[in-house]
Amino acid sequence: MPRKTSQRGTRYLIVGNSAGGIGAVEAIRQVDADGPITIVSDEPYPAYSRPEISGYLAGLTTVERMLFRPLDFYEKNGVEAILGVAASRLDLRKRRLELEDGRTLAWDRLLLATGGQPTVPPIPGADREGIFTFTTLADADRIRAALSPACLPVRQAGRAVVIGAGLIGLSLTHALVRLGVPVVIVELLDRPLANALDREAARVVERALRGAGVELVFGQTVAEVLGQPEDDQHVGGVRLQDGRQLPSDILAIAIGVTPRVELAAEAGLRVNRGIIVDRRMATSHPHVYACGDAAEAFDFIHGVERVTPIWPNAYIGGRVAGLNMAGRETAYSGGTGMNALSYFGLAIVSAGLQEPGDAPGYEVLTCSDGDAAYRKVVLRDGRVAGLTFVGDIERSGIVLGLMRAGTDVSAFKEALVAPDFGLTSLPEELWRERLAPPITEAA
Repeated sequence: MPRKTSQRGTRYLIVGNSAGGIGAVEAIRQVDADGPITIVSDEPYPAYSRPEISGYLAGLTTVERMLFRPLDFYEKNGVEAILGVAASRLDLRKRRLELEDGRTLAWDRLLLATGGQPTVPPIPGADREGIFTFTTLADADRIRAALSPACLPVRQAGRAVVIGAGLIGLSLTHALVRLGVPVVIVELLDRPLANALDREAARVVERALRGAGVELVFGQTVAEVLGQPEDDQHVGGVRLQDGRQLPSDILAIAIGVTPRVELAAEAGLRVNRGIIVDRRMATSHPHVYACGDAAEAFDFIHGVERVTPIWPNAYIGGRVAGLNMAGRETAYSGGTGMNALSYFGLAIVSAGLQEPGDAPGYEVLTCSDGDAAYRKVVLRDGRVAGLTFVGDIERSGIVLGLMRAGTDVSAFKEALVAPDFGLTSLPEELWRERLAPPITEAA
């Protein structure tokens, strides 16, 4: 069957309909009010807030309330949205994108905001029913359906094993606990959120998890997925590396995401762990850009290009890409690892370096109010290079702003972790600067 070709090309083509893609649309429209924009996404939904998937599974929110922008966003911004159709092949020479339904789209400027896909290791028995990942609305719907009485054996109300105690694993666990599902988390490392928190903050998280009835197994991973005695095709439990067996009706794999770079790599773009971009978010092709979880972009704390798969970085990177696509030269100031969570009665914010070790030039400041609050700031040559706030996180944004601005805090560093820290703890010129109204661009 011959391929169909779209009747018109698009000046701006965006593959991906999440934070990066939406940020690009908004930036393009700041510069170019009329140029045709097309968004392609393999998900059938309008743009929604992925951090709220946990609340959706727990029944605390709805798809309508999760929308990242109003339903009329695409119409108001003159965007043709092709949803529920995956991109299959990219031809850089002809500037064509082939879709899985046979359509071909022409483009002048292309943004790859393809995101990440769940990392799923090879596990014997993982072809059984009842195994899930947790990064999309569809994942949440499948898990909810699997926990319905019609899908569970009569003898039980549902039990879950979650592989991974990172942000995705804790997000899913929080939803399952809200649903009354017994959960066991299996984590290869020795603590929860090991890549996002230091040991002291992780200890607080561990205590909160155990207090919520979550069983934690550290230093282990799943060696085999077992079937049910009455139905070997469905998950009935797992066997750990040490031989222990855990009963389970569903198994969730939540060990992180891998950048979706296949489209870019097969087209010949430069790819490392992610799609390689410069400070303009431009790839190795002069008219192709990339952002978000799929891109290897500048990290202002580490000083190198890295994959930092978090929502704010994707949106900001998308905006920078959009401005450059529309002809307004803009440099990405850089992102870094940042995490904010509010699960199991805990509020935690972390960013940048957590445990610098004994490297020269570093200093670590901490303050703890028992289990109620914990504050930590990592300094590098007098400037904030990392922070962790547990409990009282209200003023963490001030420290984050100082970190992003590269402000020398040597003269008031002890105040950063004090219980009464606030804007007025800063030198007057700094807090006045932060209270001043922003300067807007002339029309």
